[in-house]
Amino acid sequence: MTRHRGQRDLTLLLAVVLAAVTAAPSEMQTLLAQSQVPSFRTGVDLVSVTVTVTDASGRYVTDLEQDEFEIYEDRIQQELNFFTRSQLPIALALLIDTSASMERRMQTAQEAAIGFAYRLRPQDLASVIDFDSRVNILEDFTNDGARLERAIRRTAAGGSTSLHNAVYISLKELSKVRARTPDEIRRQAIVVLSDGEDTSSLVGFTEVLELAKRSETATYTIGLRTQENPRRREFQEAEYVLRQLARETGGRAFFPDS
Repeated sequence: MTRHRGQRDLTLLLAVVLAAVTAAPSEMQTLLAQSQVPSFRTGVDLVSVTVTVTDASGRYVTDLEQDEFEIYEDRIQQELNFFTRSQLPIALALLIDTSASMERRMQTAQEAAIGFAYRLRPQDLASVIDFDSRVNILEDFTNDGARLERAIRRTAAGGSTSLHNAVYISLKELSKVRARTPDEIRRQAIVVLSDGEDTSSLVGFTEVLELAKRSETATYTIGLRTQENPRRREFQEAEYVLRQLARETGGRAFFPDS
């Protein structure tokens, strides 16, 4: 695949990812009664649940109504108090693998990521994080496409791969994003561009996966295979991690030829 074709395909794929992240989910709030220990009084918590529905072909289903959903906790059906279909604003961390093995694909990844940044809606926020042996926050959450572009262009390949560390740090950074109004609900997501397995993280994959699930942050992963040996053992291991991150957090994994 030529560099220009690879860049075009990756740009289109990132556009698909952005469409998936911003697809209108159903936002539901349920009333869950919980006992407060040691007091015998009973409190009521309003719990927000974001749901994205796809059909058997992976297409998004956006016309479901409230009576088509049921929510259970510990096998007990909960009251569905509020339901809406809307395109929520997002806070998104864009993670770019800058390990040495990315050198041949660095420019392609940069240009595709820049196109992605300029497709954000006015209400969305994004940050740029690169990772090799270390994890660097190149740009904090902003909607300024020019600032995001400058951060992306500062990336350069070199070093090993600390993917788990990068996801862990991005989850912590996303947790700091504050709502602008008391009623604002903002979806959180991570988009990962990487070509290989983790080789230098201090944080284990299980710990990262559990944190991602608890934080309700959807992770979208793009695994960049090499033409020389796209099924080499190292990439097979990386593919498992990228697929698991996406599957367990409600995101999607993509593996274009590169």
